[in-house]
Amino acid sequence: MIETQVRDYRDADEASWLRCRVLGFLDTSYFDDVWRAHPESSPGWSLVSRLGDQVIGICEASPAAHGATIDTIVVHPDHRRTGLASALLDELFHRLEQSDIRQVDAWTRDDQGTLAWYRVCGFEVRYRYLHVFADGEAEMASAAAVSPGLHPRSGFFHADTQDVAVEADLRRRFSRVHACHRFVQDL
Repeated sequence: MIETQVRDYRDADEASWLRCRVLGFLDTSYFDDVWRAHPESSPGWSLVSRLGDQVIGICEASPAAHGATIDTIVVHPDHRRTGLASALLDELFHRLEQSDIRQVDAWTRDDQGTLAWYRVCGFEVRYRYLHVFADGEAEMASAAAVSPGLHPRSGFFHADTQDVAVEADLRRRFSRVHACHRFVQDL
């Protein structure tokens, strides 16, 4: 692992934080989860891993009824497979335990490397549904009835199904379908 500093996010990190987040998600199924600013401060945990003056890893988590939810964990592509994500996760776990939180979950789409990483870190899948994106007139017509004069061009849908035939049909009808997994770990 490279020597980095893991610490709380600071406002001065914003530009570097945004670059890390965009580049880190660009080659994943979350490529479209682009933000223009760091979210306003809210209860939770916002950690960064820095190398010099650059943010190269991010871990964001928020309180939830069951404990906490990891909202973002991402590493800049130039620094992947160096242990940064695990170091960020370890620091988050340490802080959650200090806050008496005993369960954490994370939602992620179907990137095989990410799914494997969560499993290696001790998480297990407890729920799964589909993100279905309809793009263009034909896919939107397949997704929803079109009202006269209204011509939808794109849409985002949740398909809460475990039926493999339904999933296969959705994958046949729509060019972009992602399985969204809820990983959970008891601390």
